[in-house]
Amino acid sequence: MEAEGGGGGPGPGPGALGRGGLEFLQHTAGSLLSSYGWYILLAAVAVYLLFQKVSQRLAAQWSGRPGAADAAMEPDMVVRRQEALAAARLRMQEELNAQAERYKERQRQLEEEKRRQKIAMWESMQEGKSYKGNLKLNQQEVESGASTSSAVPRSKPTKRPLREGGKYETLRTL
Repeated sequence: MEAEGGGGGPGPGPGALGRGGLEFLQHTAGSLLSSYGWYILLAAVAVYLLFQKVSQRLAAQWSGRPGAADAAMEPDMVVRRQEALAAARLRMQEELNAQAERYKERQRQLEEEKRRQKIAMWESMQEGKSYKGNLKLNQQEVESGASTSSAVPRSKPTKRPLREGGKYETLRTL
C-alpha cells in the first residue's frame, strides 16, 4: 500500500500520468490546429479588431464628455446651435411661403381664365353662335400660350382615295 501512496515505488505515479496527459494535449492541439488553424487565426484577428474598435469608441465617449473647463463653454455652443437652427427654420418657412404664394397666384390666373371662357361662351350663346367651337378656340389659345415648346404645326398629308378605280368609275367611263 505504500507504493500506491505515491512514494516513488514502481508503477505509474503522478509524473507518468502528467507526461501522458501532456502528450495527449499536444496531440489534440496539433490535430485541431492542422484541421482548423486558419479559421482559428481569422477568428483571433477578428476578435482583436473588434476589441480595438470598441476600446476606441469607449475612449472617444469618455473624452467627449465635458469636463469642468468645457462646462463653461457649453452654454455658448448650445445658444449658437439654437440660433442657427432657428435661422434655418425661418429660411425654410420663407421658402415655403413663397412657394405657396406662387401657387395661389397661378390658381388665381387659372380661375380668371376659366371665368373669361365662361363669359365668352355665354356671349356667343346669346348671339346664337355655337359655344362649343368657341370653347375649342379658347382652349387652343390657352394651350398654345401655356406651352413653352416651339412646335411647328405640320400640314396634313393629302389623303389618297381608298379605292383606285372602283366599279363606279368604270360605269362613268362607259
